[in-house]
Amino acid sequence: MEKIYYLFCVFAVTLGSMILHELAHGLVALWQGDKTAKEAGRLSLNPIKHIDPVMTIIVPVILALTGGPIFGGAKPVPINTRNLKHAEWSFALVAIAGPLTNFILAFLFYLLFAFTYQSGGADWLLTLSSVGISVNLGFMLFNIIPIPPLDGSRVLYAFAPDFVRDFMKRIEAYGFIIIYLLILVGGTVLSKYMSGAMEAILNFFEMVTGF
Repeated sequence: MEKIYYLFCVFAVTLGSMILHELAHGLVALWQGDKTAKEAGRLSLNPIKHIDPVMTIIVPVILALTGGPIFGGAKPVPINTRNLKHAEWSFALVAIAGPLTNFILAFLFYLLFAFTYQSGGADWLLTLSSVGISVNLGFMLFNIIPIPPLDGSRVLYAFAPDFVRDFMKRIEAYGFIIIYLLILVGGTVLSKYMSGAMEAILNFFEMVTGF
């Protein structure tokens, strides 16, 4: 029963976090002058609008079952960079909005976990908040990897020299293939990166809150 509840938490938190992640992208894009996401119906809390069957559901659930760091992604929000006020700088703002949303959610779940733990709260709430922390940190850390079309590549593009931008444009069409290969072939390295970074962020949360 505990395992079923844990998987339910993973599914529910993944879905909710990814909706807010993509909504953040779309809202910042609208703020920066691009209505593409709005016109495509992506400024919505409807999960069907945002789900990528593999990255939103299958990958996180498999990772949860195998005990690895949980990460994934959603269907990218459509952006027309020609409509943005400040070109690549606006695009970088749009990109960072998603991971930043996950970071904030992770921090809120951390506060919930700390309060529940210190007050002797229910185990089900500890499980939910623990999953909320790991899922959101996992999504944030995965999405800031600078491989197109992940968010990290959009931020890097704003600062990168021309030869790096040209290279990123060339591999854009193969980005998801590279990502899937990274998960399948480089899983051990990816897990070490995720685990180490998560530990550092949790230490930061502890330092800031004193919990």
